[in-house]
Amino acid sequence: MSTKILIIGACGQIGTELTHKLRKIYGTENVIASDIRKLNNDVVNSGPFEVVNALDFNQIEHLVEIHQIDEIYLMAALLSATAEKNPAFAWDLNMNSLFHVLNLAKAKKIKKIFWPSSIAVFGPTTPKENTPQYTIMEPSTVYGISKQAGERWCEYYHNIFGVDVRSIRYPGLISWSTPPGGGTTDYAVDIFHKAISDKTYECFLSSETKMPMMYMDDAIAATIQIMQAPVEQIKIHSSYNLAAMSFTPTEIAAEIKKHIPEFTVTYKPDFRQKIADSWPASIDDSEARKDWNWKHKFDLESMTVDMLEHLK
Repeated sequence: MSTKILIIGACGQIGTELTHKLRKIYGTENVIASDIRKLNNDVVNSGPFEVVNALDFNQIEHLVEIHQIDEIYLMAALLSATAEKNPAFAWDLNMNSLFHVLNLAKAKKIKKIFWPSSIAVFGPTTPKENTPQYTIMEPSTVYGISKQAGERWCEYYHNIFGVDVRSIRYPGLISWSTPPGGGTTDYAVDIFHKAISDKTYECFLSSETKMPMMYMDDAIAATIQIMQAPVEQIKIHSSYNLAAMSFTPTEIAAEIKKHIPEFTVTYKPDFRQKIADSWPASIDDSEARKDWNWKHKFDLESMTVDMLEHLK
């Protein structure tokens, strides 16, 4: 019996790469990709794909039944900057999609859930450096509020109904294969594209805004690792802190200049600056490293080399 997996939000920034990786591990036919619309892209064309609205419980339940799904990766969400423009819809999508999946697990229709949280659960009152696993969480964005509430519900469904739900708090994610998805950390993706195409970049954050970041390869590895870990290793059922590197726009620009010496950056902070200022500068992820042996591979230097190689 092979594991049957449903990915909801498979065409997003994380979902795209996660789908490819899971298909390599579990076999193409065992990984059902789904999203709100059918695009003409790799995810849709490389294996089973279904159109699904993450807000429609009956649609999700139907897919679970016809494909005999064991595990759901719920990647559909409205990200930080986009969510601020449409708070009510962001809350609706981010919360109700989670309830649908938790309730399917509660009813024993699926065995395991992956649901991503984010460093957005932290707020201006959280310790900024080496933010601990357990600390003050007073998020000031719609995205952060929905993720923080989601963490509490995940823990509740585990404690009360025995649901096996696993989660990590993603830092800013950097990927060469998909465009930015409307997050505050997206400058760190955009800067590479502009460095190659224009040799100049106007950054929407100030030069010294330090934030936790991670290369997509590491994020995908962590996601699969936590899902494959034996159940007794998962001690935290809200969401695990996860970290790899922290840097400022100045530092990433300097790293890119080693490869593209003529590259220049200007700074024009916009509404996203306030969001970035409310988030941690670095993360303590010792619990993930201890419980399920998490280790990151990429630092700023090795990530920059890999990004530029792929994008060129």
